[in-house]
Amino acid sequence: MAIAMVPIIELRGAIPYGISQGLPYGEAFIAALIGNIIPVPIIILGIRGIFDWMRKRFPKVGAFVDRLESRGNEKAELVRRYKYLGLLLLVAIPLPGTGAWTGSLVAALLNLRVKYAGPVILLGVAIAGGLMVLISHGFVSLF
Repeated sequence: MAIAMVPIIELRGAIPYGISQGLPYGEAFIAALIGNIIPVPIIILGIRGIFDWMRKRFPKVGAFVDRLESRGNEKAELVRRYKYLGLLLLVAIPLPGTGAWTGSLVAALLNLRVKYAGPVILLGVAIAGGLMVLISHGFVSLF
């Protein structure tokens, strides 16, 4: 569950790791799903304030924060174009640069409300998790 809470790794790394450690597929999926969804409301509600605080408190970090916002705005184009379907796709495709953290950042940058974006992100995480279970099962079956 803790691995799924880490940005970039998220459930794309947590599910294969859990399975490699002997967790049944279902348990690895549920633990990763819960861990990956925990940061979502915190990010949507607080990331702008955290970014502002970091810029004021740690000016040298400002460029890093600017890059994060820039990447989020690049990803936001999909959501601007396709609304919640775009957000779902952004979260559901288990590739680098996608996932719950990116989807939550985009939702925050676009001022989407948690009560609307949260369930879409949860569904996207569930889809990505299902895909990772299938991929992990296929990989494990080879050996």
